[in-house]
Amino acid sequence: MNTPLVSICIPVLNGEKYLNEALSSIELQSYQNIEVIISDNGSKDSSMDICLEYKTTSKYPVRIYDHHTMGIGENWNNCVTKSNGEYLKFLFQDDVLYPNCVEDLIWIFNQYEDIGLVACKREILTDNPESAWQRKWIVRYGDLQEKMFQNDWDKKILDRSILKKKEFFKDPFNKIGEPTAVMLKKSIFNEVGLFNTELKIVLDIEFYYRVLIKSRIIIVNKTLVGFRLHEEQASKKGVNVHKKEFDLYINILIKEYFWELSISHKMQVLRRKFIQLLKF
Repeated sequence: MNTPLVSICIPVLNGEKYLNEALSSIELQSYQNIEVIISDNGSKDSSMDICLEYKTTSKYPVRIYDHHTMGIGENWNNCVTKSNGEYLKFLFQDDVLYPNCVEDLIWIFNQYEDIGLVACKREILTDNPESAWQRKWIVRYGDLQEKMFQNDWDKKILDRSILKKKEFFKDPFNKIGEPTAVMLKKSIFNEVGLFNTELKIVLDIEFYYRVLIKSRIIIVNKTLVGFRLHEEQASKKGVNVHKKEFDLYINILIKEYFWELSISHKMQVLRRKFIQLLKF
């Protein structure tokens, strides 16, 4: 198997609670040609101490960048620009990679050279099974592809035509997965640009739309990562898209993707835009 360099990118902000577990999961990878890129957004807790200690013990090259920004998108983008790998694998500070994650995703890239992104299934890790919001989140977002791929499946190949399917824009809006659940060719950023820093909640979703315009995406029906829910995380705040961001999202859909949408979805976004205009 071809074994290109993979950059595991970790944007950090006050992540001390689960950061050790995230970093330890890198050391368990069956794939060995890895570098680790850590971009810290001004953490006030012990996150940097944990990262510096990890750098001294890791079997992989570890590069740590102090990057104070005003948003998560800028921190994600800093990971991208600092990376050297042919492929990028995001790992959020709360999450974990399962041992075969990198190897299995690279294997898919080796089989399909024309794809820009591979996504996998994720296990939901919860710190409080009795939490009402976490139970509600799991019901709503636990299986992102359930409504789109209802039969038994091994992998699905998506291209820009998926943007015309009305099911693609039904809740949950993210049918691909959080960044922890995807691996990307670094070259895809040269084609589609970096993450949109104006967005805070749906910036990964909008980025996937851009990838689909230029390249195919594969989703494999393997659980290769753990995605954690806990009481302090952004997911709790983002169960409902904030109104301001939703308005911006509608504007982006109309400006950048309107002709890629189904007729029914075109009508929906135009109605939303009309409602926006009536409020001014």
